[in-house]
Amino acid sequence: MAFNLLPKGTGRRRAADKVEELRRDIFHLLTQKAAADDAFMLLHQELADARGKQAEAEEIVVKQLADIDELTEERDYWRDTALALQKRFAAELATEANANAVTVPSWVRDTSDPADQATGPIDVSPLWAARDAGLLGPVTDPGRIRPDDDTQPIPAI
Repeated sequence: MAFNLLPKGTGRRRAADKVEELRRDIFHLLTQKAAADDAFMLLHQELADARGKQAEAEEIVVKQLADIDELTEERDYWRDTALALQKRFAAELATEANANAVTVPSWVRDTSDPADQATGPIDVSPLWAARDAGLLGPVTDPGRIRPDDDTQPIPAI
């Protein structure tokens, strides 16, 4: 015979308590199932939305590929047209290029045109030499003249 050292009613479960515990477990499981169903429906809706967006994207890609093909054909047509015109007018283009050719070295400058006359030398002197010559002073008017000469503008330094 075994001796039970626990006080009466503490070590044993009643059937009614077990039924309540099972009912609570069933309630929790049903709640989790409902939450899982909601999550599944949301995921299913997101999947449907993603498939719809994928179908739209595929349509856009097909349209863009058609546009690319069309533009490629147009580019090829205009390239071929330009090459044909270049070949047709090659003699005229060469004549014009020869007529407008630069025939003098780059260091030779034609100064016969009055708009292309050479300028005079630029006086580059040290700043202290300009100061000693009295050419420096406060600028109150950008078009000012020398203090000692009322007719001559100040040269650029």
